Amino acid sequence: MITMIKKGLQTISPHEKIQEIHPVSGGDINKAYYVLTNQHEYFVKLNQQMNIGFFQFEERGLKMIQGTGTINVPNVLGCLEIEGIPMLWLEWIEGKKTYETDALLGERLATLHLADAKGYGLEGESYIGKLPQQNRLMDDWVEYYRDVRLVGQWKRGKASGTMGQTREKRLVKLMERLDEWIPRTPKSCLLHGDLWGGNWMTGPEGVPYLIDPAILFGDHEMELAFTELFGGFSRRFYEAYQSVFPLSPEYEERKELYQLYYLLVHLNMFGESYGPSVDRILRRYVG
Repeated sequence: MITMIKKGLQTISPHEKIQEIHPVSGGDINKAYYVLTNQHEYFVKLNQQMNIGFFQFEERGLKMIQGTGTINVPNVLGCLEIEGIPMLWLEWIEGKKTYETDALLGERLATLHLADAKGYGLEGESYIGKLPQQNRLMDDWVEYYRDVRLVGQWKRGKASGTMGQTREKRLVKLMERLDEWIPRTPKSCLLHGDLWGGNWMTGPEGVPYLIDPAILFGDHEMELAFTELFGGFSRRFYEAYQSVFPLSPEYEERKELYQLYYLLVHLNMFGESYGPSVDRILRRYVG
């Protein structure tokens, strides 16, 4: 991998000289490295199992979020393939969390969600985690969330064996009634799309940065619901968010419907340990 990184640097910045390379934590999907040159510090991700489209989708998401001017993300410095190995070069971000960091994250995420956006979904190739996520841009949020997001995971579960008969019947029933709880035309928001506690970090002066996006246009409640699913966000974060973009009084009633998608993704990626949570939500809404 180090040889590939050296070749990658020659492509994106041939006049720089590497002074240090060492592996760092990059999650459970990619291999990641810290690279120090005579001019810059880089964070480099590589994945032999994925195609270049995987990192191109991440690059697209980072640049779209950055383009709103609302919240920090790492600068993308290169997205390329060397001898069949895709890699993404990002600026190295490092800093210490301050008391204000959580509130800044909430305020700036809300500002991102308030930025101008149209439609629901996304055009082009996309992923959620390491799973390909079929996508299209639609004008009805219920139809998009049902027909693209939920149906996609339902079909994947049927193919992989995670969708038993009872679970499938309940999921189909829920999808038929989805518009009883979810609005058809909420404000369209650019969403990070995969915002759990490990997908943001602290930069210089305690400024929060979003990382590893899986962008889509959709209801901001979907984003907030996922932040609650696995925890990792403080009360200050939620208070600051709502001071900028208040949540609907109906949010608590439909929150788990948005969490259902992410639980189905985890069920399909990691197995039956997520099945009971899926089943509990299905029973809550359709018995």
